[in-house]
Amino acid sequence: MSARHLFVILVSLFLLSNVSSAKDYTKNPDVRRFIRHMVKAHRFDTKHLVKLFSHVRFQKRALAVYLPSLRPKLKVVKKKKPHKKTGSWDRYEAIHLKHNKVAKGVEFMRDYRKWLQKAYRKYGVEPEYIAAIIGIESHFGANRGKFPVFDTLTTLAFEKNRRQRFYRKELEAFLLMTRREKVNPKNVKGSFAGAIGLGQFMPSNYRDYVVDFNDDGYHRMNSFPDAIGSIAHYLKRHGWQTAQPVAVRVRYRGNRFRTYKTGYTRRYNRKYLKGIVPYTHFPYKGKVSLIKLERARYDELWYAAKNFYVLTRYNHSAYYAMAVHQLAQAIKKAYIKRYGKAIRK
Repeated sequence: MSARHLFVILVSLFLLSNVSSAKDYTKNPDVRRFIRHMVKAHRFDTKHLVKLFSHVRFQKRALAVYLPSLRPKLKVVKKKKPHKKTGSWDRYEAIHLKHNKVAKGVEFMRDYRKWLQKAYRKYGVEPEYIAAIIGIESHFGANRGKFPVFDTLTTLAFEKNRRQRFYRKELEAFLLMTRREKVNPKNVKGSFAGAIGLGQFMPSNYRDYVVDFNDDGYHRMNSFPDAIGSIAHYLKRHGWQTAQPVAVRVRYRGNRFRTYKTGYTRRYNRKYLKGIVPYTHFPYKGKVSLIKLERARYDELWYAAKNFYVLTRYNHSAYYAMAVHQLAQAIKKAYIKRYGKAIRK
């Protein structure tokens, strides 16, 4: 048996091992205290909560993200030929900026043009950025997550890990959301962290940011219209500026950039950044951040404007925001090539 076949078998066994028998969490004192809190603070029915927590499928894979001891120890034979050297951005780009995402993005923009136009009119967020976020978060709906959200949040909230407090708050928000939306909490699927729907919103984001964009009386991130409107609403609330640049690649002297500190939290007046020149016209008057993307043989450097920072509010990663920006621009270019003009008002 080859090392590759052995690896596949071991991973498959690990995935199957995640399906465990139900666990009664009401025996946990912290869960009992949580139930009392939900009853007192939010007027939940005690019997209903006891029933929910008495039959929880322990989510080993989700917990393994925080507890390496739960991960399988896989022996993989290393190849004799050295791997091609890559930088961190090379690897990230290969995952998130595949060509098929651009093609699917164009189809998505065509199919949901009406809702993207509505979102642009109401919130001023360019359609290609909404499409790019949905593309990266759920591959345009093809991968919304298969984890039972209630079981996942309960596991992460009450099994020892460094983010227990965060997940207890998310579990509370999730139960409140499912009650408002009249959804059985046992029927909701999401990511290993409890994120839900096309835009992978955490439960705590629902009350403040999810909108009923198609006016059907529900706030659902698994609804394409609601997801489009909610992502636009989220970006607008975090300061998105309509028709303003997001980022532009710049040139500098050398292959590795160490002249100034980089990152989206540090901003500079462009006139003090000596030796850095945009490749293309960059009509932006505000302060900029310097974003460094590590390639195998050089650092790629970009100016980032306020809208780039807004994208990092969705996911606090400069690489994530850059992937959204580059995918959005690629989708827009391909859409214009196919249909003659971009989607706006």
